[in-house]
This record gives sequence, structure tokens and C-alpha cells, in this order.
Amino acid sequence: MNVTYTHQSICALKGSTVDISCFYTHPSWHNVTEVSWFNKWESGVPKDLSQDPEYASRVEYHRQTEKDSTLRITDLRESDSTEYKFRFTTAEARWGYSFHGTTLTVTGSQVEVTPKWSSQSKTLSCSTTCTLSNPNPIYIWYKNGQHLEESNSTQYKDAVSSNSKDSYSCAVKGHEDLHSPAVCVQGQSCNRVTYTKRRICALKGSTVDISCTYVGYYSTTSTFWFRSDKSTPEDLTRDPGYAGRVKYTGTNKGPFTLRITDLREEDSAEYRFTFKTYNFEWGHSFPGTTLTVTGLLVKVTPAAEGQKTLTCITTCTLTDNPTYIWYKNGQRLDEPTSQQYSSNTLVVLGPSADSYSCSVEGHETLHSPAVCEYELNYYST
Repeated sequence: MNVTYTHQSICALKGSTVDISCFYTHPSWHNVTEVSWFNKWESGVPKDLSQDPEYASRVEYHRQTEKDSTLRITDLRESDSTEYKFRFTTAEARWGYSFHGTTLTVTGSQVEVTPKWSSQSKTLSCSTTCTLSNPNPIYIWYKNGQHLEESNSTQYKDAVSSNSKDSYSCAVKGHEDLHSPAVCVQGQSCNRVTYTKRRICALKGSTVDISCTYVGYYSTTSTFWFRSDKSTPEDLTRDPGYAGRVKYTGTNKGPFTLRITDLREEDSAEYRFTFKTYNFEWGHSFPGTTLTVTGLLVKVTPAAEGQKTLTCITTCTLTDNPTYIWYKNGQRLDEPTSQQYSSNTLVVLGPSADSYSCSVEGHETLHSPAVCEYELNYYST
């Protein structure tokens, strides 16, 4: 028996998706009964990542053959930086845990400006805390929110003037939404926009707030939000598709917020903010916040003999770790403080003609369609 990992170490961007893979062997007469990935122990036993609340809805197991396994982790966080190991069990033996696995390091990107002291010209570098694992990454540079150039070097090609009005940001191609914060070349009062969140997952029918902070070197004359998929930036308050559903709040001294009510699936898009002064306009190519609007669905799968597992699923990972509520024949099962009924899974006895649905605390009116638990592998529509 043996396990061979494809990589000893991986460096990946915060917010991105990573695949950690391995190959394993065992005697031909052994039948594999269980496979899992883990990065910690609980009471001396490896804890299956698919059952870990910290990774809820962010991990998947994949395989191409009977002798390989891939752990996929989405929406990477810096706290995901650790060593990951694979385990498998046969009817005759279990693979041990002493061998090293794959060490994952999650990094953000940031613009480093040198020299730090006052100088007529500055050098810009797009830095990470580890060397990115994707081969030959291409770096994208933005100046004042406008796309500048793309290069395979971490260093911007030209020295830049220490103009106190300008800000710069960088990103790795393919991960433009994970760009670095915009930084001033000199001082702290340059033109810049900082988004509170890069990605938001919200329920269909609910209300969402998309926020940013911005600094204008000169007095601001206009501000608005727009969708990046429009050929020409259009103020959302003038877009007929959002009529009566959008509102702006805030000032340049605090978060400037776009509020969208009665969310629809077609509202799923990237939203960007721009502002103007009498002689300046923030660029329209600077990536903003991506919104995904999802409904709730109940999936029914077999569990232990005579039982079924119900899972309340979404097309994206809901923001802020929601508490789930379950209903049986239209009746709420229990208070959400009960651990049994507050997770996104529920085990029920069968067979029966009972129907089940789910909702999220705070959005009880936006529950999923009801499904019958005897309908195996059924997705409500």
C-alpha cells in the first residue's frame, strides 16, 4: 500500500480554487471501503474535511480512476494554509498517517513601492508571500483603476513618478477579481477605491449591500455603480432592469454602498464603482465585487439502511455562515438553536410520504420548494 502526492507544496491566491491530488496503490484483492482528506485530528482521529464546518460547501473530492483522488478547495482563505493528507481504508487494512502530505500556502498579492523614502521615481513590484504554483503567471497592472499592461515579470516595466495623486494595483491573469489593494505611490491621499468584499453569494428575493471606500484627491463631482458586462458604464439607478430596486448610501468619509432589493438570478454580475472630480475619472477596468444570486434546493441521497440524508444546497457558498431551518409538511421542525436542525443537512427515516423544505434564518419566507424524501437524488426545481 502506498500514497504518492502530486505536489509536496502548493502556493495559491486567497479567494481562488486549488486542487490537491495524489495516487494510491493497494493489493488487487483489497476492496477500498473509505477515502477522505484531512488536515487535523479530533480526539486522536483524522477529521474528514467534508465534515468540517470550516470547509462547509468549499471542498469536493474527485477522481479520474480507482487509484487517484483530488481534493478541491474553493474560496481559499489564509487560514487554509496547512498540510493536507489523504487516507483510505480497505476491508483488510488502513493507510497510516505518518507520511508527509501536501503543504498549502495561501497568499494575497500586494504592490510594493521602493524606495520607501522620498524619491523622484519609484519601482513597483507585485509581491506574494510564496512563489505561485501556476506556471509562468502573467501579472496585470492598473493605474487609477485603469488597465495598464500585462507582463510575466513581477516588476512593473517602468519607474513611476512619485505623483501623490496616483495609485497602482496588480493582479494575476485569470484571477483579476483577486487584485491587490490600490496603493499610493507617495503618501496616503491618492485617488483609490477599495471594495469591502470581492465576492458575495446572496439568496434570490433577498436584499444585498455591496460596499466600497474611495478617496478622491480633488473634490468629487459624481459617483455611481455599474455592471462590468455593459459595453458602456451605466449608472444602475438609471437602468430599467433595476428600477425601484437600487439605492446608494454613504459618503467618501465612509463606505459607499449599493443596495439591491428583491434579488433576481439575472442580477448575478460583477459590480464596479467609479467617481469623477473636475479633472479626473476613476478607471472602469478595475475589478469590483462579483455577486452570485442563488435559490435553495433540497437534495435527497441514501444514508444508512432505512434512512435518507437531506441537504439544503445552493449554487454558491452563502456569505456569513448562515443558520438553516428545516420544515416537515410545512411545519418548522425545531428552534434553530438546536444543532440537529440548524445545519444544511438532515437525516430522516423512511419510507414515508412526508415532504421537506429548508430556509435560512433571517430569510424564512425564501424557503426551498418542498420535496419528498423517498425521491432519491432528486433536485427540486
